[in-house]
Amino acid sequence: MNRPSPFLIPEKIESTRIVLRTFREEDWRSLHEHYSDVECTRFTFRRALTEAETWYTLASMVGHWQLRGYGPYAVEEKATGNVMGAIGLWYPKEWPSPEIKWALARRYWRKGFASEAVRAIQAMAREHVPAISLISVINVNNAPSIALALAVGAKWEKEIQFRGGPHNIYRHPRENVRRT
Repeated sequence: MNRPSPFLIPEKIESTRIVLRTFREEDWRSLHEHYSDVECTRFTFRRALTEAETWYTLASMVGHWQLRGYGPYAVEEKATGNVMGAIGLWYPKEWPSPEIKWALARRYWRKGFASEAVRAIQAMAREHVPAISLISVINVNNAPSIALALAVGAKWEKEIQFRGGPHNIYRHPRENVRRT
């Protein structure tokens, strides 16, 4: 018997090189490559996380799906099956609006995986949750994330004080954006 999904968005989507899927408990080990790297976390957590903190972070993303009906996906490389990080919809209590978040392990940076995933998330959101106007909250000093936001068509909206420092809000487009 097929039960309807409790979620507002699909539990799995695919693009050319990646699978975006809900998390499994064992994904924490792969995610720890990102969360234990101080360069990866310097604009978010401002420090490397312990294994236990990575597990709690995974648990919060799984819980987000249960509480909001959507959440971040595990980003799996099709060619290897490796989980590269987390990308998807995110709206914790202190956020100003639902956002598209991204977090990939450093060895996957500058290979186009993040932009491919974000574009897939944008397209999925337009279809499944069109009423949600998505943002990304980015530390003003995080040049790589700002470049990614602009590359996928997000537009600077304003600067805010967030988590003790200046952050920019980038608004994601509601229509398809052509690659440049």
